[in-house]
Amino acid sequence: MFLQLFWVFLKIGTFTLGGGYAMIPLIQREIVERKHWIDEEEFLNMIALAQAAPGIIAVNSAIFIGWRCGGWKGVLGAVLGAVLPSFLIILAIAMLFQDYKDQPAVEAVFKGIRPAVVALIAAPLLKIARTAKITWLTALIPIAAALLIWLAGLSPVWVIFITIAATIGYTYLKEKRPLR
Repeated sequence: MFLQLFWVFLKIGTFTLGGGYAMIPLIQREIVERKHWIDEEEFLNMIALAQAAPGIIAVNSAIFIGWRCGGWKGVLGAVLGAVLPSFLIILAIAMLFQDYKDQPAVEAVFKGIRPAVVALIAAPLLKIARTAKITWLTALIPIAAALLIWLAGLSPVWVIFITIAATIGYTYLKEKRPLR
């Protein structure tokens, strides 16, 4: 299992531009759809936990899936596979970038990559929204959160606390009984 997890996350880490969020559709395709190591609902919960936990979402996801599939050896294989490509690519870029950063071709490549990264992040968000059964009404919550962070400059930590408090309040009022 160590080698399987290492290989899967090495492929994901090698062919993903844009960081952890851009890895989500590849992780989902490999882990849920191809390997069937976890189901859609568990994947959604894993993404929520990976995002909420401190650290990089790709590494947190690798830890979760590695542990779920292979214990400590699985964690080691998945995490090594996830971080090794980025480490090597960043090392190579750092060694070469200073000499070529002002070249028009290099600037054009980075400008061209930006829209692709946005699409790589947006695509899994839509799929996760369907899996989470988000409606147009419940979609107002992340939209309001994004606007509070972007326009009002509110810290994401406060948005999380407000959302938790609102959810507890809503649940209490909806069920009209004390929370235990």
